[in-house]
Amino acid sequence: MTLQKTLFAAMYDRMSRKSEDAGVRAFRQGLLSAAVGNVLEIGAGTGINLSLYNGSVASLVVTEPEPAMLRRLQRKAREQAPLAKVLRAPAEDLPFEDGTFDTVVSTLVLCGVDDQERALREARRVLRPGGTLLFMEHVRSDDPALARFQDRMNWLNRLVVNCDCNRPTLTTIEGVGFHVSRLEHTTLPKAPKFVRPLIVGAATTSA
Repeated sequence: MTLQKTLFAAMYDRMSRKSEDAGVRAFRQGLLSAAVGNVLEIGAGTGINLSLYNGSVASLVVTEPEPAMLRRLQRKAREQAPLAKVLRAPAEDLPFEDGTFDTVVSTLVLCGVDDQERALREARRVLRPGGTLLFMEHVRSDDPALARFQDRMNWLNRLVVNCDCNRPTLTTIEGVGFHVSRLEHTTLPKAPKFVRPLIVGAATTSA
């Protein structure tokens, strides 16, 4: 565990507060209202989504690979979702049988995983046929000029917040076999220009 990751975990909630208050929390609430049945959230971080799940959720499992984040996630789960199961696991190697979950949730996670395609294949594997991936991710812009700017600034983004700002995440979601059933292109509020392009939506596996 590096000092950088420890500090990032300690500062994460404070760093993201302005964006959350300016609209991200509303995006989360709308997205998670569609979570049903047995739910898995990957890369749950400090547990910012925990209080937003509703009565349609039969069971909740949350995973997080980073120890510093995991400690905060465990504390928040005890306070806000005591029935949730918290596990340390990377999105690329989920410790679950095929078809275990009805819903997989990924919010601002796929920008930072080591292998995005593998993580999405794992999400698809653990979903039941007809299951749903709910996602909110900042992505590479469709505007060529902004995309080039993202490429130039990606080194800084990785240094400061440990993720890539220029990943074509929607293309990868579709490329691993998901069918995108709902999609909103929007922007991440109170964020630097190179991380603003945001997608919020749902994708399903084959029934």
